[in-house]
Amino acid sequence: MAEKKFNVAVLTNQDGCFDLQFRKDVRRERTGSPTYYRWKAQFVVTGPKDNVKVLEKIKKELACGEVNISKDQARFSVQKIDDIAGIVVPFFKKNLLSDKKKKDFELWAKGVEVIHKNKGKHLAEWKKNDICTLIEIHKSSAKYKNKPREPKWLDMAKTLSKTN
Repeated sequence: MAEKKFNVAVLTNQDGCFDLQFRKDVRRERTGSPTYYRWKAQFVVTGPKDNVKVLEKIKKELACGEVNISKDQARFSVQKIDDIAGIVVPFFKKNLLSDKKKKDFELWAKGVEVIHKNKGKHLAEWKKNDICTLIEIHKSSAKYKNKPREPKWLDMAKTLSKTN
């Protein structure tokens, strides 16, 4: 039997996720345990742990990201914003995705652009419009997700967008 051609875009259509989230991080190791809020983008492909070789092929083809196994699931993810903006986004602009996944990607790519241009800046230094844009993208992309999660800290993002 001939081996099926390996295709990152096909795998992404099936098991991939373009994730945009507003996170709350508490630095417990620091005096007073300061809380930080931040926007984060990541590209993820998951599968059963016996598919780890397929995820390793994705990592090799994109030349970035990490493969991890926890319990019965294998997970490939790219979380570095420079890799996302410089490798993942251009890759999927060239390699077509299905309708729903393509629309999700297009919104996510706009969010990545905003996060990348604000890289290294504290959230308080971001333009109000950038935060508002990410909130709208986050809301709009929920309809393209199979299991959209309720955003935990989005109200804080809205509050920050009013103060900047």
